[in-house]
Amino acid sequence: MLTLTGVAGADTGIGKYAGEFLAIGVGARPLGLGGAYVALANDVSAGYWNPAGLARITYPELMLMHAEHFGSLVNHDYGAVAFPVGTSTSLGLSLIRLGVDDIPDTRNAGVDASGTVTFDPNQFSRVDPSRVSYFSSADWALFFTYARRSSDNLTYGANLKIIRRELGENSATGVGFDVGIQYSPVERLMLGANLQDVTTTLVAWNTGRNDLISPTLKTGAAYSVDALAGRFTPVMDLDIMFENRQSASTFNVGPVSVDVQGGLEYAFKDLVAVRIGYSDVKQLTLGAGLSLPKLTVDYSFAKFDATDQLGNTHRISVKFILESDRFRRADQ
Repeated sequence: MLTLTGVAGADTGIGKYAGEFLAIGVGARPLGLGGAYVALANDVSAGYWNPAGLARITYPELMLMHAEHFGSLVNHDYGAVAFPVGTSTSLGLSLIRLGVDDIPDTRNAGVDASGTVTFDPNQFSRVDPSRVSYFSSADWALFFTYARRSSDNLTYGANLKIIRRELGENSATGVGFDVGIQYSPVERLMLGANLQDVTTTLVAWNTGRNDLISPTLKTGAAYSVDALAGRFTPVMDLDIMFENRQSASTFNVGPVSVDVQGGLEYAFKDLVAVRIGYSDVKQLTLGAGLSLPKLTVDYSFAKFDATDQLGNTHRISVKFILESDRFRRADQ
């Protein structure tokens, strides 16, 4: 604690949007629902959405996702694995990377009329391509998840997450914690909550600056209804933040802001699913899924803006389930 206090004194402040790359979301199913997945999370992606939901898996699971934003400028990749342990516990590991690659660095490539490198803008003549180097701007997050089922109606879990940010020769590292819970008070109704960055996450840059990611409380509800030979599941989430986001939020009370997202899923005989959602950044999302033995493929679509200048976002995720008696949870 004394060490952290000394470091924080250098140049530390609550960084509004400092952890925003962690809020984009993972998995095409939840993203097709507008990101409203805190209560519904029940697969390997629960390691991100709500660690408590990881306790509900029966077999080991693996998920991979790739997405491209802003006309393929930004690459978003995600991979996770989770497996049941004993009768009530689950463990998981998740990795997220959000990056812009191959950014040209022309700081040492400007030359004057004679071809000599110059840093004087008045003498600058052209860029020498042979002197251009390239770098990446990448954000990484590694989640270690522990989840446990307390009863048939109650599960809880926690994340230890390691954050790494890289921008050219500069980099930052941080460690944070999340705690989550899911509870079913009545049949077909599931409630969930995930308190992210519960201790306030310190992200320390090698430049001496330190950013603090303030806690975010994600709460949600999901309810399922059988109809039309399938199952309808409406979901809704509320994200409560303390970063003084005003115009960028759905509504706010002083420094406390609230974002709302929701969605609806229709699954036909647990084989085919279609989804619609509305995200916290006011995006309409659409999605679909196909469930096969040991394999689930999901797709989601989000239209970023009405002018199409920033491009649409397509996300595809694949989930593998080791459905075998050999790997089945002990009490199932």
